[in-house]
Amino acid sequence: MDSVRIRPMTPDDLPAAARADAVTFLEVERMGRLWNEPEPEPPDEAALRGWIEGIGHHLATDPAGCRVAEADGGEIVGYAISQNRGGFWYLAAFGVLPGFQGKGVGRRLIDAALAHADGRPGMISSSPHPGATRRYRRAGFTLHPLMRMIGNLDRSVLPAIEGLRDGRPDDLEWMDALDERLRGGGHGPDHVHMLEDLRLRLVVSSSPGERPGYVYIDEKRGTPVLLAAAQVETAERLLWEALAHARENACVHHITTANQWAIDVGLAARLDLDRDGYLAVRGLPEPVPYLASRHHL
Repeated sequence: MDSVRIRPMTPDDLPAAARADAVTFLEVERMGRLWNEPEPEPPDEAALRGWIEGIGHHLATDPAGCRVAEADGGEIVGYAISQNRGGFWYLAAFGVLPGFQGKGVGRRLIDAALAHADGRPGMISSSPHPGATRRYRRAGFTLHPLMRMIGNLDRSVLPAIEGLRDGRPDDLEWMDALDERLRGGGHGPDHVHMLEDLRLRLVVSSSPGERPGYVYIDEKRGTPVLLAAAQVETAERLLWEALAHARENACVHHITTANQWAIDVGLAARLDLDRDGYLAVRGLPEPVPYLASRHHL
């Protein structure tokens, strides 16, 4: 569309982009709602502030990867927030207002994001929206179906987990090295950002055969946000630790088919299996054992 231009994002664009994100994904949630799920509701002001703060981190860290689509009159009708972390690239957020979908706006935004990647391997957390999955597949990404475990947590089955401790800033170096082994690049400044709001629990190598790993936990919701481990046994311990922080309702997102260990933990905790979009991967294998975050991958 000649009336829509793709340009670099600025901090002043964040509130408008947050509103565009809210409208776009409310529509996606309505399209994908199951018969027994409640009607999706728009995000509240706290959620909008959280989105602005999170995307503001990306804008400050790698501004060259952040683009918006601006229509005549200055309306923000789309956005693509991508980030380079060393030799790894990821798409943190992408959306186009429903009235502008199917008109080439999304393709132009993704083209700009992929140009920023400059050939780096990378990942995208994709909604099941057919327009998004079409663009990612045509860009050469392998689409791995995602699952989630949800339900009322049976706390009586929680095992006693020992040998874990809270993470510290001086742990980030070995965590980045683990990230690089699993997904081709460290999280770098994203670790620093997540440490500000999330609880970091980790296993460090303290005995022969034990391999390290970490999990970020959103204690407000009691859910794991990002989990990485050097072996399945460590990943299972970390996921049980995260579930111990859950409220009555527990949820584990971003489970790919290669991470069956997470399904086994969820089933043991009496959670139900559901679908959860796609993990789009290009230039690297499906990371295992690993549960990606939505905005930091």
